[in-house]
Amino acid sequence: MRNLVSLIALFAVFALVNSARAEKPAAGKQVSASTTVNVKSDEGPREATLHYWLYLPNEYDTQANAKWPLVLFLHGSGERGDDIEKVKIHGPPKLAAGGKEFPFVLVSPQCPANSRWNAAELDKLVDELAETYRVDRQRLYVTGLSMGGSGTWSLISSQPEKYAAAMPLCGRGDLEAAEKLAKTPIWVLVGDKDRAETVQNCRDMAAALKKSGGEAKLTVYPDLPHDCWTVTYNNPEVYEWLLSHKRAAK
Repeated sequence: MRNLVSLIALFAVFALVNSARAEKPAAGKQVSASTTVNVKSDEGPREATLHYWLYLPNEYDTQANAKWPLVLFLHGSGERGDDIEKVKIHGPPKLAAGGKEFPFVLVSPQCPANSRWNAAELDKLVDELAETYRVDRQRLYVTGLSMGGSGTWSLISSQPEKYAAAMPLCGRGDLEAAEKLAKTPIWVLVGDKDRAETVQNCRDMAAALKKSGGEAKLTVYPDLPHDCWTVTYNNPEVYEWLLSHKRAAK
């Protein structure tokens, strides 16, 4: 009998620990989290664990029936590794850490060292979080800077019918993918003093999107170098532009 009581108590403690681990983050706070996803590869199915910052809007708990937009932010090559704090150096996660309030779910994953963004992993992460939290699947957005800008192009090219809008900053896209991206509103941003090939690619991508009938905006900041993200993510208009787009319900 004593052993049975001890066993029941052990299971109760185990349940409490797991319940605490599964508890959702507090609204208005940015917390670190991780999710393991299953993806296909040339070698067959594999697992990938993604570490990220997650932010829920202040009103997430008080508006119990509301569904929220989700913005995926992809950092640049300098923030890769296993120190999740580095992800908050630039962009929306930096602003959220400083107390800025966003009217959307913000997901800011970290790319492993010596790697580049994997579109299949990112797309699975978005799906997992959209199922876990109250996310409006017609309002999924992605943005990123430098390597994250290129990752943005890669992700929307792999899922051209899924994301309501995208905003790649100073990253290079595949011109051959422009035609299938015609239904995705895209705002391309780059500094005029960035690498010449990056600036040209941004111009070419915007032109190719427009030629394909897409909604494309191009901003080339005069006299700005590679860092065009500070001024961009501090501009409320870019968030308004993203959130103004919505996919038609299937």
